[in-house]
Order: sequence, then C-alpha cells, then structure tokens
Amino acid sequence: MSRTIWNFSSAGRLVFGCGAVRELAAIADRLSTRRLLILTDSNLVDAGIAQRVAQPLKSAGVDVILFDEGEPEPSFECANRAIAAARECKPDAILGLGGGSNMDLAKITAAVFTHGGTYRDYFDFDNVPGPVVPLICVPTTAGTGSEVSHAAVLTDHENCTKVSTLSPYLRPTAAVVDPELTVSCPPKPTADSGIDALTHAVEAYLATYSTDLDVPAGTLFPYEGKFPLADALAERAVALIAEHLVTAVEQPQNIDARAGMSLAATLAGLAFSNAAVALVHAMEYPLGGALHCSHGEGNGLLLPHVLRFVLPERTSELARLAELLGVETGVLSIEDAAMNAITVVEEVSRAVGVRSRIRDLGGRDEQLSEFAAKAFTIKRLMALTPRPVAESDILKIYRAAF
Repeated sequence: MSRTIWNFSSAGRLVFGCGAVRELAAIADRLSTRRLLILTDSNLVDAGIAQRVAQPLKSAGVDVILFDEGEPEPSFECANRAIAAARECKPDAILGLGGGSNMDLAKITAAVFTHGGTYRDYFDFDNVPGPVVPLICVPTTAGTGSEVSHAAVLTDHENCTKVSTLSPYLRPTAAVVDPELTVSCPPKPTADSGIDALTHAVEAYLATYSTDLDVPAGTLFPYEGKFPLADALAERAVALIAEHLVTAVEQPQNIDARAGMSLAATLAGLAFSNAAVALVHAMEYPLGGALHCSHGEGNGLLLPHVLRFVLPERTSELARLAELLGVETGVLSIEDAAMNAITVVEEVSRAVGVRSRIRDLGGRDEQLSEFAAKAFTIKRLMALTPRPVAESDILKIYRAAF
C-alpha cells in the first residue's frame, strides 16, 4: 500500500535576519539558561565572531564557556574533547557556532552529555533515546542547513569515511540565522557551502516520492521522501542560489547576496532534512573521508554525474530546475531542458571554483572500487535515490567523475 501521510519538522524556533544574534539573550532567558557552552573554532574566535555572539549573553548574566577546538569535518577525537568540555562545565544549554561542522559537533555533544555513553552509541537513526539539553545553532556559513536539521556527521579517519547520527531529538531548540555573520566567510568555504546547499535542494527535489517509499506503516525512517512542502522549499532555494551564489563569492561584502544565500541554505536544510538526501551524499561520505575535501566540494563534484544517472526517472523535475536556474526553456524539449539543468549546475560550480575531478582532490583510480563498496552500504540513501542503484552503477559514476 502506498504511503499517504508525510511529516514535516524544523527547529523549535527559527530567527532569521540581519542582526538576529541580538535575539540570543532573550532566547537564552526563555530557556532558563544560566550557563551556556559555545562550541566553535579558533578561526571564529580570531575573527571576533565568537565574542560578538558571546558578549550579549554575558551582558545578560549568562555564564558563557567557550570551546574553540572545533575542526572541519570533525573527527572522533574532536567529539571526545567537546564532550569532555560539556561534562566539565555542565551547561544548561549548548550553542553550536560556525559551519555545519561546529553545529554537528554541538548536536553530538548535546546527545552524549544528556544521555551518557559515547558518540558511537548514537550512530545511525533513532538511537538518541529522548530530548537533549537545549541546543541553539548559529551558522556562520550558508550551506549545510544543520541549524534546522536532525543530522550530525563525524569523520571516521581510521576507516576513511563519515558516519551519521540522525534523530528528531537533534533538531535544534532554536536556530538563529544572521547573514551578517557570513560576511567574513572566505571565498572557498562560501563557494563550497553554497554548492552544498544546492545539492541539498536538488536531492530533496529529485528524491523517491514519499508515496513510493517502501516503509511499513508506523515504522520510523529518517526521511519522508519527495513531498509537496519540501518541493516548494527546494524550488525557492535553487532559485536563490542561482541568483546569489556567484555574487556572494565574488563580492563578499554584498549583504543582499549573503542574505539570499543564508535563506537558501536554511530552506534547503528544511527541504532535505525532511524529504531526503540520496546518492550524492552516499558517494561523498567515503570520498570526503578518504580525500579530506570539504563536504560541499565533494558533493559539488559528484552532483552532475549523479544527475545524469537519475535523469531517466526525473526528466520533468530536472526541466523545472533548469527554469529555476535561469535557463530559457520555452523552445526546448523537456529532455533538452533537463540536460541544460545539468550543464548549468556544472557551470555554476566551475564559476565559483569547485574542483570537478576526483583526481584533482588527490584521489587514485584504485580507490574507486572501495569508495563504491562503502557508498552502497548506506541503504537508506539508496532507497531515496529515484532510480534503482547497483554497486556497479556507483563505480561507473565515480569513474565518470575521476
């Protein structure tokens, strides 16, 4: 029987706009926060952003403890240090400040601090047993959507891959999205995170239909599949990215472009964290884990090749994406419009400097079979891909991207 019900979730509260960080003291007060642990990184401390976030909270009487050892694509060791900091200071709330890496670190830390054990106890889906300590996420990049999602990712360096924790309890209590905090983000992370947002929106839009997911009634699954509300969010995100990403990279001080990208990232985060990510993400986890590229760059490199793979099942949707990406589709066939969407995705990635070949990241041909085997084990993402996927298909896509 087809599924007839879909669910939609978000952060408990979403505050958006230039100057939104000024709301943090009021948010902390409503959460009865007297001691707050901020998980961030040394770059944001050096840039003055951590102090900009912390000072209004301190002025309101909140005891703020700063952990500045966050790292890109956080490792298990980084998670252990953050968890130890939380256990030492015993905060009333935890705030993740930074890109997706710092926000994901805050989520994992909140789960372990609240429920005990280690980060390994919470891997995969629905292993967080209940609500966590109040969690606030404040992004300083525009891309991951972690501020509204239920996912957290760590890097397993020993096995050269990434592992996910997904739980409805990891959606932040509050998300504060202030585009002004992204103005100092350098061009490369601006580009990589923007392409990450594009991947989120596109994968949500092209996913297996919610009605076609083979999930028994009453069974929990981390994603709903493609459904109308997520489609609307994804469409708007794609249009905003087409309008603003290149400008945000080339003109970092352009606040309109920064605001457009912040909104796009949040909308894409809402879309994918409810509907789906799929084959692109499954393939990026072993790629990024082994080659240590940013998550956004890995996604951007793989996205056009995966789009060619799913094209036969999502031709009309890709044609619609072409319109949103600025293609004049009136005189084109649906097939030609769909192909144009893929071409524009490649052009946008190239325009912002995202590398387009696995070998450019230092990858070797002999690694591709191992990547394919690891990606194929992520069955939930195979199920959300709109075309049946074999391990041999994944290997062919890696080779096309090599």
